[in-house]
Amino acid sequence: MKIVLSGKGGVGKTTLCALLAREAASKGYRVLAVDADPNPTLAATFGLSEEPRPLVEFQGLIEERLGSLEGFFRLNPKVDDIPGRFAVRKDGVEILVMGPIRRGGEGCACPQSTFLKSLLQHIVLDRDDLVLLDVEAGLESLGRATVQGVDCLLAVVEPDSKSLLTAGRISRLAQDIGLKNIFAVANKIREPADSKYIQDHLPPELVLLGTLPDSEAIRRAGRERQSCDLTEDPAVHEGIKDLLKRLEAFHGMRRDHGCTCQKGKDDGTNLL
Repeated sequence: MKIVLSGKGGVGKTTLCALLAREAASKGYRVLAVDADPNPTLAATFGLSEEPRPLVEFQGLIEERLGSLEGFFRLNPKVDDIPGRFAVRKDGVEILVMGPIRRGGEGCACPQSTFLKSLLQHIVLDRDDLVLLDVEAGLESLGRATVQGVDCLLAVVEPDSKSLLTAGRISRLAQDIGLKNIFAVANKIREPADSKYIQDHLPPELVLLGTLPDSEAIRRAGRERQSCDLTEDPAVHEGIKDLLKRLEAFHGMRRDHGCTCQKGKDDGTNLL
């Protein structure tokens, strides 16, 4: 599976990325979690005391791989060895921090962006890992080829009008660049009214794939820069396990039968 996680800042997409990655690793998956957010915090969410240096800062490596001839550089640099060399391992998960990728319109196709986009394309199209991409709300920086190789996008929302507005924009951007399988995950649910608000206001094209409760254990782990121990919050753990099962079911159906997702019930139980 190749999964993109996106959403408005603060909704918990990076935390969800880390929790899903750890749960998948505990089930025997080989997992690669990629931090492609311009404000990288995935490594800290795993409880790493030191933030890995983003790949975008390895100027010498990038120049070596791209080469240079009178202002031109290679558009297909060698990148297949990068995850093995630069990913750090925690809780059975390989974590790769990329740094920001420039969007179109922010100047020339700079060498750093070319290198990172080539790396993302390799990770999504050529590797057999379960890949989780933690990205910003905008998807333009990923590139059409990368996005078209992704199995699905998870738009993380909370019971707040701004997060749902952002989810709608994410969905439209994803469709514009060719990604068809787009789901929502409701986070930080404290009471039934929160779930109802999301169900009532979720953009109609989104399937609600999973729901996660609000968690003091996760907030405490964030304050202490520790990896969240989900044995302290069984309700969140059950939500993560259920979400992974639904992703597995969706992926199995898509792989074996070429199915595409259809809008189901509000709780996502009829999504296949």
